[in-house]
Amino acid sequence: MTKKILIIEDEKEIADLIAYTLQKENFQVDIAFNGNEALKKLKDNIYDLLILDLMLPHVQGLEICKIVRSNPVMKNTGIIIVTARAEEFDRIIGLEMGADDYVTKPFSPRELMARVKAVLRRIKSEAQVKIIKIGDLAIDKDKYLVTIMGEPVRLSATEFKLLLYLAERPNKIFSRDHLLDAIWGRDIYVDARTVDVHIRRLRMKIEKDPDNPEYIKTMRGVGYYIEA
Repeated sequence: MTKKILIIEDEKEIADLIAYTLQKENFQVDIAFNGNEALKKLKDNIYDLLILDLMLPHVQGLEICKIVRSNPVMKNTGIIIVTARAEEFDRIIGLEMGADDYVTKPFSPRELMARVKAVLRRIKSEAQVKIIKIGDLAIDKDKYLVTIMGEPVRLSATEFKLLLYLAERPNKIFSRDHLLDAIWGRDIYVDARTVDVHIRRLRMKIEKDPDNPEYIKTMRGVGYYIEA
């Protein structure tokens, strides 16, 4: 089945180059030249992948990334950020917001295509996995069941959702604000410390030593992640 990709890029020459490269590989391509146009297309369509510039008119790329990652309907949509902003801080922020990969301008079409295919393969593989295993931890997505060494662990619905969100994205670091939007939603107010409380409860239930966690790690000053 043909994969559908949305290019969100305000420089027409670059957007056209990316589109030409993708269309040669038989991808279906749409283009949005600003943030508002992108959000309208995302409302009306389901895409397999976004190729997203950070510096956009009207709505910035990071905000679009945040909106996509907070919408369950688009949980399997890949995001590759393409931008001239090559500083390490920008890369970290982009990946923290949920981007799957990061390419800096100028880039070669061959490199971009390789990254597109890699992200799409990874998304397909993750979608097919019903049971996630990390060490002695197993998460059955269909049965909403978590076990440690085969022994079931009782979690609340929110704890399960938070654990699954991190486990499906191993080694990616997420801030408390990102996790609030992803797990609790953007339409309700929840104090950021709520994330810390739920992480602490999860550690009490799944870690041998909650003060020296094996699964849910903390990157001080950045956020939480599951190491795998």
